[in-house]
Amino acid sequence: MEILTGSLMYVLYGLLYLVVLGIVVVVHEYGHFIVGRWCGVTIEAFSLGFGPELAGWVDRRGTRWRIAAIPLGGYVRFAGDANAASAPDQDAIATMTPEQKANTLQSKSVAQRSAIVAAGPIANFLLSIAILTVLYAVVGKFERAPIIGSFPENSAAQAAGLQIGDRLEAVDGTHISDFMQIPILVATRTGDHIKVTVERAGQLLDYDVVPRLSQRETELGVERRGLLGIVADNSPANARLVSLSLSGAFVESLKFNWQIVTQTLKFFGRLLTGHEYVDQLSGVARMAHAVAESASFGFADLVARLAVISASIGLLNLFPIPILDGGHLVFYLFEAIRGRPLPPRVQDIGFRIGMTLVLTLMLVANGNDLIHYGGRFLATWVH
Repeated sequence: MEILTGSLMYVLYGLLYLVVLGIVVVVHEYGHFIVGRWCGVTIEAFSLGFGPELAGWVDRRGTRWRIAAIPLGGYVRFAGDANAASAPDQDAIATMTPEQKANTLQSKSVAQRSAIVAAGPIANFLLSIAILTVLYAVVGKFERAPIIGSFPENSAAQAAGLQIGDRLEAVDGTHISDFMQIPILVATRTGDHIKVTVERAGQLLDYDVVPRLSQRETELGVERRGLLGIVADNSPANARLVSLSLSGAFVESLKFNWQIVTQTLKFFGRLLTGHEYVDQLSGVARMAHAVAESASFGFADLVARLAVISASIGLLNLFPIPILDGGHLVFYLFEAIRGRPLPPRVQDIGFRIGMTLVLTLMLVANGNDLIHYGGRFLATWVH
């Protein structure tokens, strides 16, 4: 019975995650869709998911709207596309009439194609900003004063000279108004020298702190992150719910999205240089668990998680990897510089390399999940 209950829980996690992911995917693909339509491109299909079609219909403009069997993404297929990644189908284009060619993605200017490709990630960021703006405006923003209440064992901050009662004013040049800014800023900075400015007895003092690696087992696997080694002063006087105007909420949502961008880029930069572990990459299972965990705290937390996922997917799609939107933009940049598209053979090789990279990342991330959850399931079964 325990195993059955655990399995049902994972199914519910998965369904909730698919709903959240579906919203993000639809918004992303609709960005491509609507800008493509504005630019006069014929759109053959709008698909939520990949693989065999489960349901579908054709609109009055001839676009096939489809729901497919593998709900882990989606695509818009424009006239002249060879596949879901919008690689050009030169053979098909060669057989088109001049009128049909004029409505293909490949016939449009570099600026128009760039706008169509960039519209997907931009739509994801706009969704994230809109969600967080509404949340901050309606609910407010909880803040805890960045005052040190205690030090855990082996604290890097205490070793550097910080004291209980110090108020952190800046970390690595970033002004601190909320204690929760601190772990985000230092999570990917293990071993780096960070300038920490504190206010003590009316004076501003600078310290050089080197975050130490923290490893702990969580529901989502082994969490590795850099820590200053400080604990907030949790007295009620140091916590408050800040009411924000609509404009103030908008600014805060922009700041949060910028944090997502910078921290994600720092993580992948450190991953490429060997300063982070590949087991920190999460696949579908751990992402579903994170969504379910957010839902357990309430609707506001679930919606906030939706905003984070939307911004993250928008950013990842801008990575300069062929088959991703960022890879297309790189191709268009070369085309703008050369005055003509890259040779089809070069583009084909690029798409193959990009597909290999993306599949490798997916295998590693989902392999991490399999190791983590597979081990837990076996432990439950044996028990």
